[in-house]
Amino acid sequence: MTRILSIAAALAASVMMLAPVASSAQGPEGYYTATPVAQPTKTSFITSNLMWKWRDTAFTANKAPARDNIVCQMIVQRAGALSAFTAGGQAFDADALAKCNARAK
Repeated sequence: MTRILSIAAALAASVMMLAPVASSAQGPEGYYTATPVAQPTKTSFITSNLMWKWRDTAFTANKAPARDNIVCQMIVQRAGALSAFTAGGQAFDADALAKCNARAK
């Protein structure tokens, strides 16, 4: 019984310590920001279990387990070419954005 309690306490402490780290990686708008070239026809959609929502001038989504370039390719297949893509506050450069847009619908 003591062992179960100590494991539970250790697990609870781990969760409490990691919660601020996970939430600091994304702001209120999300980890990803994708600005489409054309006005979107939908205000939300899902790409591979990642929910995208339209906010003001761009789509936003929380962090996904996929690489950033893969996430970019997934959204251009649904939203069309992008004028900008940001992951974790870092904007894609022109070359990375061009590679991403090559997958646009």
